[in-house]
Amino acid sequence: MLGANADRGLGLIIGGRVLAGVGVGACSNMVPIYCSELSPPAIRGRLVGIYELGWQIGGLVGFWINYGLAETMAPSHKQWIIPFAVQLIPAGILLFGSFWIKESPRWLFSKGRREEAMKNLCWLRQLPANDLYLVEEVSYIDQELERYNKEVGPGFWKPFTALKSRKVQWRFFLGGMMFLWQNGSGINAINYYSPTVFKSIGIQGTNTSFLTTGIFGVVKTAITIIFILFLIETVGRRKLLIIGSVGGSLCMWFIGAYIKIADPAAKVAAAAADGAEAPKMSSGGIAAVFFFYLWTAFYSPTWNPIPWVLNSEMFNENSRSLGQASAAANNWFWNFIVSRFTPQMFLKMGYGVYFFFASLMILSSIFVFFFIPETKGLPLDTMDRLFEIKPVRKAHDQLSEELTLQEEEFRRNAEGADLSAEKSRAIAEENEQV
Repeated sequence: MLGANADRGLGLIIGGRVLAGVGVGACSNMVPIYCSELSPPAIRGRLVGIYELGWQIGGLVGFWINYGLAETMAPSHKQWIIPFAVQLIPAGILLFGSFWIKESPRWLFSKGRREEAMKNLCWLRQLPANDLYLVEEVSYIDQELERYNKEVGPGFWKPFTALKSRKVQWRFFLGGMMFLWQNGSGINAINYYSPTVFKSIGIQGTNTSFLTTGIFGVVKTAITIIFILFLIETVGRRKLLIIGSVGGSLCMWFIGAYIKIADPAAKVAAAAADGAEAPKMSSGGIAAVFFFYLWTAFYSPTWNPIPWVLNSEMFNENSRSLGQASAAANNWFWNFIVSRFTPQMFLKMGYGVYFFFASLMILSSIFVFFFIPETKGLPLDTMDRLFEIKPVRKAHDQLSEELTLQEEEFRRNAEGADLSAEKSRAIAEENEQV
């Protein structure tokens, strides 16, 4: 892309975008899986959420680079090539950093490399191999791998046989729907066409639109940090999604109603046609901007990261890689659909675009309530059992009780085994003394 110019045409840019798409697609598949497999259940949501935080930081840098270049540099070849060049920095960090990251212990266990897997797991947990917590975690992994080998078996194409199961198909459907609802919130319409969005509210001027978009990026990043630190492992996935849907929908209804009543874009266009000065933004317009940022505050800690978190958690060993690949494909598919048709929607529907997204957000809350179980704090190896429990809203509590009983039994057995070993050693010592 950096080699493109007027003489060479768009070929290099298109080719570069294709290669970048392959790389980003691979990362959006592998990184959430890697984070979830390395994470203890108690903080898995936070660690997978860091992936989304990195995404938001990248978007934030992009927003402000565009604004800074528009403010400080005259239109030139450099003005568009600098944003492309900056993208080399995170890609380079990821490339060189990959030489030092630890391999997933779960993957090593699945390949029969137990010694290396235990070494990595001990390093990640900072615990000795005989610690009871580690022994219990390894027992869960062994049980899941035993089931995987029985149901699927080795071989490159064997994991696809898991797709024959209706239970697995249902989870693939849920994972895809999560990204339909995510894009149905309107986020990528805003990401890609923010100047159009702000113009419809009454904000004028290219630089002003860039500034407003930059603030949008700041709000998203700040709220994502709050999500990682305080919300994901305390409030849980289900409640956050429902809160985000209802709150975001109310904001969209207000923005759409303001545009329908005031039609600020038409007033600005009429003033420009008459050669008059553009009218100042009304108090209703200021309120609409406020509700836009409030919508951002509802969306950022809910529908922005949680679909990625859930899709990295909800599949078992048989289908986790395929499930995450399907989730990433769904994300980019719905992303493309929304970005492709948003300009036409604004032309044909006007304020109705906001009502459309508001309606989809309400529907998403209903979908989550009836079909998405809470996964907070549950081991990855228990997801099959979680999705068997009905009704969905009670599944987490019921499974947590079952796991508590299993853990108590496991610890009693472990303590009993230790006592038996101590008695055996004591008897052996007595016999030696005799």
